[in-house]
Amino acid sequence: MTTDFFITGTDTGVGKTHVAAMLLRAAALSGFRALALKPVAAGAQAGKNHRLENEDALALAAAANCHQTYDQVNPFCFEDALSPHIAAINAGADIALADLVAACKTTLNISHDFGVIEGAGGWRVPINGTETMADLAQKLGFPVVLVVGMRLGCLNHALLTAEAVLADGLNLRGWVANELTPDMAAFEENVTTLQVRLPCPLLARIPHGGAFSDTELQSVIDISKFVEAS
Repeated sequence: MTTDFFITGTDTGVGKTHVAAMLLRAAALSGFRALALKPVAAGAQAGKNHRLENEDALALAAAANCHQTYDQVNPFCFEDALSPHIAAINAGADIALADLVAACKTTLNISHDFGVIEGAGGWRVPINGTETMADLAQKLGFPVVLVVGMRLGCLNHALLTAEAVLADGLNLRGWVANELTPDMAAFEENVTTLQVRLPCPLLARIPHGGAFSDTELQSVIDISKFVEAS
């Protein structure tokens, strides 16, 4: 059985890519064929063959083990580090939801056991003049995992995002507490508050820090919790 998740966050800069890459690595270490998908990325530089490449998409590709091409990981990539709809306009392009869904499905047809689809920014970030990342998540229909960047204001952002995901008819399967700084005031109290108030289980707590060894990663991410949550 294939397990696929749509990863969203309480805001931009809360560590969605960090968490998504850790999930992919943990899945690969557990013997799963891990597939990465970053449908839309804004903020890129010229890479191989002078094509635009996004740092977050490259990180996901490096963590996966399905041997995907860059286009399969990140079908829509724009140079300016702005909201996707503005970055697309600046590039003289438009992100049509139907085209985005089709590109995602092409990648998702690659044989895999565990797939991570990372959104851009927060839940309602616009992708064009009328549609948002939430519309893409609805079209794909996968369970949603919410990455909460643990910082002042995260309670409100997490609860509002959870309400929006549920109101849009998606399954909110769990959340991840990502420790953004090593000294957040009342960190444990904030985690406890969200455990009580969010209508889904806490799947992982990511401690502040950079790279994790394989052993450290497996102690932080229990991939079985995510597979069971699907």
